[in-house]
Amino acid sequence: MAEMAVTVAAANGTLRTCSGVSPTAPGGRRAAVLGRWRPLAPANLRLSSPAVRVPRATSAAAVEDWSNTDIVPIPKVIIDQDSDPDATIVEITLGDRLGELLDTMNALKNLGLNVVKASVCLDSTGKHNKFSITKASTGRKIDDPELLEAIRLTIINNMIVYHPESSSQLAMGATFGPEAPTEEVDVDIATHIDIYDGPERSLLVVETADRPGLLVDLVKIISDININVQSGEFDTEGLLAKAKFHVSYRGKPLMEALKQVLSNSLRYFLRRPTTEDASF
Repeated sequence: MAEMAVTVAAANGTLRTCSGVSPTAPGGRRAAVLGRWRPLAPANLRLSSPAVRVPRATSAAAVEDWSNTDIVPIPKVIIDQDSDPDATIVEITLGDRLGELLDTMNALKNLGLNVVKASVCLDSTGKHNKFSITKASTGRKIDDPELLEAIRLTIINNMIVYHPESSSQLAMGATFGPEAPTEEVDVDIATHIDIYDGPERSLLVVETADRPGLLVDLVKIISDININVQSGEFDTEGLLAKAKFHVSYRGKPLMEALKQVLSNSLRYFLRRPTTEDASF
């Protein structure tokens, strides 16, 4: 593994205070790094995106027992492609319950990744573990949507293994966990799609019910109508997923007609999460 710098404590022995953790609203987002996510290969990808290979935790010996705690915090996993031009930033939060996440870092290494920097900070919402990761073979940030989805599922799987109480708070709990969510999200109600204009590109914001393969599906839908996905952020927050993609068409913001096509395509697919390929 590449040399890793870990910032855990300030001089007084306490966790440092987080700064700039919360995502900025669309109108005031930080400038994103121009680039382009690698296009998917349509012939090899199912729209329903069967689960990619997810490295399992190596041992459950370190499972922490929080069974006596009444309130389980909402798990959050953020994959940020905007903040750093050279690395993909991953942020993981589960209240103040997460430890050093060494097993998670080892699982990411098994995906062919390097954790080049790690830090921990604390605010009113809990402890935020941040990793800067690159692809080991190139030393660059990850631009493959399938690998980004594998990273997301790996982190969620490890969270469920070491914190089983999070299973009921995650949509993936029904797939990976010992306990499925007690409430089911209504996809029609949960799905929101907004597109904002910028000088050189548009910002697509999608909120919907989470499920395995969702990140890959979203990028494929966008790419299938010849829209470029340049960078973005994908947040898993409990049962919901929130995506922000910087998109363009021929180097320009989306025209109104294309916005409508994109919005309709996303709504059609997201509201039919179990549709099989044969029905298209």
